[in-house]
Amino acid sequence: IKLKIPAGIEDGSRLRSVRNGEAGLRGGPPGDLYVVIHIKEHEVFEREESNLFCEVPVAFSVATLGGELNVPTLEGQAQLKVPAGTRAGQHLRLSGRGMTRGGGSGNLFATVRIEVPTVVDDRQRALFEELATLSNFNPRAQLDQEAAR
Repeated sequence: IKLKIPAGIEDGSRLRSVRNGEAGLRGGPPGDLYVVIHIKEHEVFEREESNLFCEVPVAFSVATLGGELNVPTLEGQAQLKVPAGTRAGQHLRLSGRGMTRGGGSGNLFATVRIEVPTVVDDRQRALFEELATLSNFNPRAQLDQEAAR
């Protein structure tokens, strides 16, 4: 039996195949066959209705200054603009890059994971130390301000 699976079908959906079920009683016509769809988890994407979510690593310098990076989509790679001041856990949206469903498409949300270098050379260390002395950024004070709002 061949069944047509519609694009963007939800987990747990049922498809009906008319007259492909059990034979009817006393020579009656066969009943209908119902197939329950179970969607396998994807290794990169999570799905909520038509929207897809994935996690993308972003260098802390790109998160601070802004830039672009490649992100996975169902059709391959796409360019994503990362605005300056992007925070860890922030969702960046690619419109129309989610699941196709009912003539439209959902969005793809890339969740930012800030990557911090674990190994730095002497020059990088000196630059980070200089930046620390120039910066008046105090993350604890910023969190306290946000909590007070």
